[in-house]
Amino acid sequence: MLRWPLLLGLALALPPAAVGQQPQWQFRGDGQWEQAAAPATAPVPDETLDRIEQMLQNNQAAAAKKMVVSWIRRQPDAPNRDRAVFLLGQANFQLGSRIMAFYNFDELLDLYPASAYYHPALQRQFDIADEFLSGYKRRFLGMPIISATTEATEMLYRIQQRAPGSPLAEKALLRAADYYYATAQYDVAADAYAAYVRSYPRSPYLPRVRLRQAFSSLAQFRGVKFDATHIIDARQQLIDLAVAYPDVAAEEKVLALVDRIDAALADKLLVTGDFYRRTGKPRGAVYYYRALLRTFPGYPQAREAERRLAEMPPSALSELELPEAVQKRMAGAATTQPTPSSTGPQSR
Repeated sequence: MLRWPLLLGLALALPPAAVGQQPQWQFRGDGQWEQAAAPATAPVPDETLDRIEQMLQNNQAAAAKKMVVSWIRRQPDAPNRDRAVFLLGQANFQLGSRIMAFYNFDELLDLYPASAYYHPALQRQFDIADEFLSGYKRRFLGMPIISATTEATEMLYRIQQRAPGSPLAEKALLRAADYYYATAQYDVAADAYAAYVRSYPRSPYLPRVRLRQAFSSLAQFRGVKFDATHIIDARQQLIDLAVAYPDVAAEEKVLALVDRIDAALADKLLVTGDFYRRTGKPRGAVYYYRALLRTFPGYPQAREAERRLAEMPPSALSELELPEAVQKRMAGAATTQPTPSSTGPQSR
């Protein structure tokens, strides 16, 4: 009969941290998780740090920085040192030393992964990177003249490593992709948008991301005399977008853009055929002219291809004898190729 009162008394005598405390784990970045040091059950009160925080709220950053640096030097092993480091980063941020503030927050993230200030520090790092990408300059001789966009993109990458799969990591990846797109770095932008599509397939921003991915691929096409890989990728991405999000495709007139891409591909086939004709390879020219007639029969370029075929020598017009395996691959490609506008230009 005395067992239950005794057990209840022992449970009440234990400190709160010893009852039901769950271990905490942190992601190392190499596919492994490791147990993090247990945080304090409650923040340790400190009048000096409270006063420093109040000074930062009153925009007295210089005095607050001097005070918090002195506090950190006096108490290097204090249990609330994570709070002091966070306040130091806040002071440097207010003073305009964005890089120094980033390193302060980085120290907190490295040494105190279980700190209550972990996510606020991570958010502050994102704010610093966003400001640099938006035009904020580092100071030299007291003047804001040094760009730090490269450092900012690296900061966003580190944020993704710190909190993989989190909303802030998603936001960091999208911010980096948008920066590359806005600065015409379309090759990197296409890769970043593709990574976003793979990592966050249920994001509400996915239609816009996939549209910009297609635009980034299209922007890398340099003309009909150059490689057509990027414009072919853009065409397929736009068709997939039109199938998945018809309302967005109608709003952005995606099918009209696909029609323009088809016209450019028809131009490329015609230009390639003309190249073989000029260089004395009529059979190669006939191959591309016929490919143009099969793929884009309703385009004006097809009429040009017909006229050029009429000028070809009879020996060049004979069908090429291709291996059976090649013929099967060509037949399979022809049946699976999506051609929403293959019969001719669509109405704009």
